[in-house]
Amino acid sequence: MPTAIEFFKLLPKTNCKDCGQPTCLAFAMLLSNQKAKIEDCPHVKQEAKETLAEASAPPVKTIDVGGIKMGAETVLYRHERRFNNPIAYALAVSDNLDSAAIAERVAYIKSLAFDRVGMIFKVDMASVRNDSRDAETFARAVKDVCSAWDGPIAIESTDASCVEAAIKATDRKPLIYGADKDRLEAYVNIAKENKCPLALICDGPEGAVELVEATEKMGFQDIILDLTTQNLKETLEEQTIVRRAAIKKKFKPFAYPMMNKVGSGEYAVATAVMSTLKYGSLVIFDDLKSYEALPLFTLRQNIYTDPQVPIQVKQDLYPIGNPDEHSPIMFTTNFSLTYFTVRADIEKSKIPVWLQIVNTEGLSVLTAYSAGKFEPERIADAFAESGVLSKSDGPVIIPGLVTRISGKLQELIGRKVVVGTNESRDIPKHLRELTSQ
Repeated sequence: MPTAIEFFKLLPKTNCKDCGQPTCLAFAMLLSNQKAKIEDCPHVKQEAKETLAEASAPPVKTIDVGGIKMGAETVLYRHERRFNNPIAYALAVSDNLDSAAIAERVAYIKSLAFDRVGMIFKVDMASVRNDSRDAETFARAVKDVCSAWDGPIAIESTDASCVEAAIKATDRKPLIYGADKDRLEAYVNIAKENKCPLALICDGPEGAVELVEATEKMGFQDIILDLTTQNLKETLEEQTIVRRAAIKKKFKPFAYPMMNKVGSGEYAVATAVMSTLKYGSLVIFDDLKSYEALPLFTLRQNIYTDPQVPIQVKQDLYPIGNPDEHSPIMFTTNFSLTYFTVRADIEKSKIPVWLQIVNTEGLSVLTAYSAGKFEPERIADAFAESGVLSKSDGPVIIPGLVTRISGKLQELIGRKVVVGTNESRDIPKHLRELTSQ
């Protein structure tokens, strides 16, 4: 990615402000941080625009698989900026299953969904596997899966005629898995004709170069690289080599997302963990248990959270448990983890509460208070905006960690403020004691 100065050299340098920024240098800084597009400048010359577009393009291409974006990565380590497109997880469906069993299998895939801190974790894709090696059976299985599954699909086969039959059985654009050097031409032609992405089964980085260059010569670039080996350490090393060369050296044959096709059980999950941490964009499992899925999904959430932007919830008034005009009023910050932790503990108390969330730019209680973003004035403004004080005459409960602002807040809102708990886990006991008085 070019620096701000390198972008600046290609801009008009007129400081016209038509891009919405006060100076061309300010606009260049946004470009270097990927917070603006070169098209936002109406005066840049076409030649410079082409140069800038090429220079600012991510070193790893973006590949669309049924609406899931893969690739577009610009860094080796998350703390350098962020990882852009979370890895996708897929579960296999064998075409040896009859229609009823396929419906049951898809239902199981859908059941691997978890609500965690307000986010739904789930399997992203279904992958239909051509175990029968029969085109008609494969096509029927793809049709059955698509009737029960609304999301993206992949099709796995070693027979080009089976792949063609499967694609004709659906109006979707599945990921075709996978082409090796022996069937590359046939698979590329099918992918080109049907505008489907294609996974290449690569024999190490050297084999990847050979396959990618041959594929590009045929005029096709919607590809994903599978460098999975039988050895976890070797797979890690090869994926690191490929991604490092793409990011650091701008080596074009490696400018594609990577994936891993794994089996089931501990080794498969270990490979998926490695791929989540080290540059994978897709993992296809033969099977995945719920107790394996949840920690894996949680890992994905953590790795692909933007480290520069705290997870936040909207400033608003959240009624919990059908509160009425006498229910307590609690408030806290809009840091996502704080909100969902406090909400869960309020729900445990079985006592209806009005929960006011205050915009602290995603900071936790003490951090926000220390940064001057959880002050009485801001809290009072949030109360006024939601009208919570007119909805209930119940006690206003302040987080115990910021009791020192209770006096000022009491003056601003004209209501008695009750000191709450320091720890969220103590909320149920405190609410029960408060409401029993």
